[in-house]
Amino acid sequence: MPETHGAPARRDERSQPSRSRDASGRDAPLYGALDLGTNNCRLLIARPAREGFRVVDSFSRIVRLGEGLSRTGFLDPRAMDRAYDALALCAERIMRKGVESGRLAAVATQACRAAENGAEFVERVRKGTGLRLRIIDPAEEARLAVEGCLNLIDAKAEAVLIIDVGGGSTEMSWLKRDGADWTTTAWMSAPLGVVTLAERHPEPADAGEAWYEAMVADMGAAIAAGGVSDPAMLELFRQDRAHLVGTSGAITSLAGIHLNLPRYNRDRVDGLWMTRGDCEAAAERLKALGPEGRAKEACIGPDRADLVLAGAAILEAVQRAWPSNRVRVADRGLREGLLLQRMREDRKPKRRRRRRGRARGQA
Repeated sequence: MPETHGAPARRDERSQPSRSRDASGRDAPLYGALDLGTNNCRLLIARPAREGFRVVDSFSRIVRLGEGLSRTGFLDPRAMDRAYDALALCAERIMRKGVESGRLAAVATQACRAAENGAEFVERVRKGTGLRLRIIDPAEEARLAVEGCLNLIDAKAEAVLIIDVGGGSTEMSWLKRDGADWTTTAWMSAPLGVVTLAERHPEPADAGEAWYEAMVADMGAAIAAGGVSDPAMLELFRQDRAHLVGTSGAITSLAGIHLNLPRYNRDRVDGLWMTRGDCEAAAERLKALGPEGRAKEACIGPDRADLVLAGAAILEAVQRAWPSNRVRVADRGLREGLLLQRMREDRKPKRRRRRRGRARGQA
């Protein structure tokens, strides 16, 4: 068992059926990226392509691994069982597709980082499925999310804030244009995601604006506690010379509501521009629907019905702290960053070892 840069119009060419080939004309090798988060377990299997990669297979399941973690400090046995079952399915897909262990990157994030028994669960997964999950720190998580979203940045923007809203934490990365490249000037990890925020603020039967505003204020306090202060960067946002990029199921769900999609459509959501007013209107519609109405929405469903407004509150708090009229929605992030990183590493020329021979003149 084994342990995108391109035009946004075509995204990372996930929908394209043609096969990528290497210089010799053979099929390019398969790579895999597995992300076990606080709320989701996600897998991508892809081949390198001229501009990024082409997806061969994908898998996503809501597992709520971090359910109750904020109260107990431990992963719940039922949550671990849900995650384990999803990981076992991922392992079967990886083996069936023939992804070599050296081309698979498998990581775990906030839930396994924070839980007292996180490492124990990772070991259980290794023994039972053969998958070797690596628990990454918030800095690497933020960097990988940036890597996966770079080609969604407006070419005319001078700065950007990339927000990766997870189940247990939210990573924020500020980037500034440096010629043709982008330089990360600051980053932070707020210890609030959709699961943790929703658990801290359970939705009451008579949920009103005060309940929602309490979530926004909680996230706003976490942003302030992060200590990122850059008046010059803030001015770029105020002057609409910068924008946000939002990556998460919560933000893509908001986009689906905004578009009135009868069912989720990645090609319409990934790369979508939303104004701040669009985001607020989608959040208002979600509030009006109530839990049962949200559960019936195709872009949300029962598994996200109690979490999507926490995601909207997190985005609202970011928009208040770093005002920008534009948000680009990203149905991509950490997994794509993992794939691009591993493919780039394999493209690096290998150093040739010098052969050790006899010294000149020796018999």
